[in-house]
Amino acid sequence: MIVLNVSSQKPFTTKDGSRIRSILDCTNAPVRNQSLAEASVLAGGATQRHYHRKSEEFYFILEGEGIMEVDAERRTHRSRGCDPDPPGAWHQITASQPLRFLCCCAPPYSHDDTFFA
Repeated sequence: MIVLNVSSQKPFTTKDGSRIRSILDCTNAPVRNQSLAEASVLAGGATQRHYHRKSEEFYFILEGEGIMEVDAERRTHRSRGCDPDPPGAWHQITASQPLRFLCCCAPPYSHDDTFFA
């Protein structure tokens, strides 16, 4: 059994500009088909609009509020809200308050599977 403490994982900036800390992925656990990370975006900040060819992704908002755009549809998301992004869907999140959220990807997140306009 592997038990990881999130605070022991070093944060890094993803290709879309969000700051994430891996919770579980192939670099720190025997996980092959998905990844789970904690992400943050400062108030007034946003991720760069992007899509993933392979990964299905969803965000689960832990704290804060933001506007989620998926394929040009915009919605306000608050704590405890969830948003699915299917492969190929253009998406971006803009923080109206500091945001902290879980980001789940299957297959696992990869810089190589992140594409921009």
